[in-house]
Amino acid sequence: MKFDLIAPCYFGTESTAAFEVRRLGAEDVKVTDGRIAFSGPADIIAAANLNLRCAERVLVLLKTYTATTFDELFDGVTSIPWEELIPADAQFPVKGSSLSSTLSSVPACQSIVKKAVVERLKKGHKTLMLPETGALYKIRFSIRKNVVEVMLDTSGDGLHKRGYRRNATGAPIKETLAAAIADLGRVRRDSIVADPFCGSGTMVIEAAQKAMNIAPGLRRRFAAEHYTFCPPEIWARQREKALSEIRRDAAFEGFGYDIDPAAVALATQNAKLAGVGDRCHFELADVKDFAPRPEMIVLTNPPYGERLGDLATAAKLAGVLGKALEEHPVTGAYIITADADLEKHFGKKASRRRKLYNGMIPCQVYMYY
Repeated sequence: MKFDLIAPCYFGTESTAAFEVRRLGAEDVKVTDGRIAFSGPADIIAAANLNLRCAERVLVLLKTYTATTFDELFDGVTSIPWEELIPADAQFPVKGSSLSSTLSSVPACQSIVKKAVVERLKKGHKTLMLPETGALYKIRFSIRKNVVEVMLDTSGDGLHKRGYRRNATGAPIKETLAAAIADLGRVRRDSIVADPFCGSGTMVIEAAQKAMNIAPGLRRRFAAEHYTFCPPEIWARQREKALSEIRRDAAFEGFGYDIDPAAVALATQNAKLAGVGDRCHFELADVKDFAPRPEMIVLTNPPYGERLGDLATAAKLAGVLGKALEEHPVTGAYIITADADLEKHFGKKASRRRKLYNGMIPCQVYMYY
């Protein structure tokens, strides 16, 4: 059976996410703002969840249609063969969003969608009771300009939850975004990466996993592992494939520095949990003492006013980093920040810039070659 799938991603990371999807062998790949649409069999669902570094989750698209009334919304949802997807005892919470649409009340739409699924399941399973005590199936809907998309979430927790970061420092960058920056930085199997503001180590760890081709989802579980249309042998096969493709001979090394001893200890622990503890080295150090080697790639997410501290301190730190990289030129520096005046504080105009979002915060990646 072939499924229509959607992988949402951060704005600005679409090209990286699309490349990853194509590499899995997915078909009908289409890129739009903040999402990749593609298709494939159940194997692709498992492979996408295990291997996609930049996507936020993997959704099965069940139906797309136009609705301007609650009756139309109800009828569209009822027409989906839910009994073929969801067992009679399953839990099936409904979550959704509406934008620029006649049906603007999300709670009301959630109630209608839930009611429609209940009616179809009762009829399909020939039962009067749906106990909702079994496996969890998360139903999602999106209404944009009166166009409804009804989806089933196969990931469960967002794909940024890799399973290695049990705790984090004050304002961590999401793993999916860090992976996208590692891609922008052209991290390869023999790269040497440094982060002078490492925090809980995410940037260095994601670069290490990319260099060694360690699938980001190997250390976690996914909602679709108990879906009847994604049997256990599919997941076992894809996990085995991902394990066989790890490049243990990669020459990658990563170095992270922070002025907070707790952050250094946490980053070290996270790297071990991520399976890259022998490739990532974290030390207590101030950015003013940062002296990277010429062959290094610098990937960093320095503190800025909206996240940590204040704007004046952030500007000063950017200046210190700029001075350090002027005195110690590197292969490339990739700095993600919401500071629109980064170039002024850093002391040099970027070779290139890329717009990205860190959560809801508009950011730029400033690239220095």
